[in-house]
Amino acid sequence: MTGPDPHLATPAGRPRARGLGLPFGGRPGRWNAITDVPGVTVGYVTMIEAERVRTGVTGIHPRGPAGTGDPVAAGFHAQNGNGEMTGVSWITESGTFTGPVAITNTNAVGVAHAGIVAWTVRHHPEVADAWLLPVAAETWDGYLNDINGHHVTEDIVVAALEAARAGPVEEGSVGGGTGMNCYQFKGGSGTASRIVARAGTGYTVGVFVQANFGARRELVLAGVPLGDALAADNPIAAFRAAPPGAGSVIAVVATDAPLFPHQCQALARRVTAGLARTGTSGSHFSGDLFLAFSTANPGAFRPGPAELRQLGFLPWESLDPFFEAVVQATEEAVVNALVANADMTGRDGHRSPALPRDRVVALLSAAGRLR
Repeated sequence: MTGPDPHLATPAGRPRARGLGLPFGGRPGRWNAITDVPGVTVGYVTMIEAERVRTGVTGIHPRGPAGTGDPVAAGFHAQNGNGEMTGVSWITESGTFTGPVAITNTNAVGVAHAGIVAWTVRHHPEVADAWLLPVAAETWDGYLNDINGHHVTEDIVVAALEAARAGPVEEGSVGGGTGMNCYQFKGGSGTASRIVARAGTGYTVGVFVQANFGARRELVLAGVPLGDALAADNPIAAFRAAPPGAGSVIAVVATDAPLFPHQCQALARRVTAGLARTGTSGSHFSGDLFLAFSTANPGAFRPGPAELRQLGFLPWESLDPFFEAVVQATEEAVVNALVANADMTGRDGHRSPALPRDRVVALLSAAGRLR
């Protein structure tokens, strides 16, 4: 393997949380990313233009681009509904969805929906001609980005879906996370994974977050409350359009473990516990929306002439290790989004400071919390 250790640094060489010595429970996958789940691919378009554009699009293919048209078992959970994820009415009804997921800024969620349709028409016209309810989600980047400027287009969304690849995933200010803030530091895109051994089989659970939530005073890293110690340099606090804690978080949980839809929903609910480990209590002003899916049982939900289908699944009493994996990977994904970042200045001179990594290391070292 060439390049940086994917557990310690991103493909671009930005540090990840483990690279600072932060401890996390569980066993990560090869890339410590949602792409450790076989078939899952992630793509970005990052838009940093002039002084006002700080946005982008993230595309996630559950079965890879070629697998579009083969529905996955899925479940949805809203911790707080001050946000948008399209397609969830059908997920609630059927326990499935078909095709890619796109994540972007609040005012571009409709464009993301249309872009998924455009990509599907181009690559899988048989799916688009039959029926399609895309999953598109958002968080608000209006502090750094000209969110009303309509900078995200259908072509940008298509490009993000075209860029999707397996392997290590870049983190921080990339894709839909480009203009986001987390705990009033620079936030954005983060991911992590866990291996779960069950009945002689190693399954993977991967989590991807677009982290744009939390008040500075709430921040907890490695179990240590750091909000007060890191209270300095918080220009976002003076931005009255966004109360402390506002912003939202989208989480996508993927696994190759065979689950039926209500079990996927149970995994989605555990994202809440992972976020809580980083300190948030869940603001009214934050849309916290979580999607979980299983790539197992290929073809089981596909339309066809057979009247009876068979669906393999793990029993409920086997799921506790998977719940734990979601909690662990969610916590780490959020911290990765923070650690991999740098300061960013955007529209109207608004500045978002990066998490001060050296200061964090010193505080956690003094608390005896580093590996």
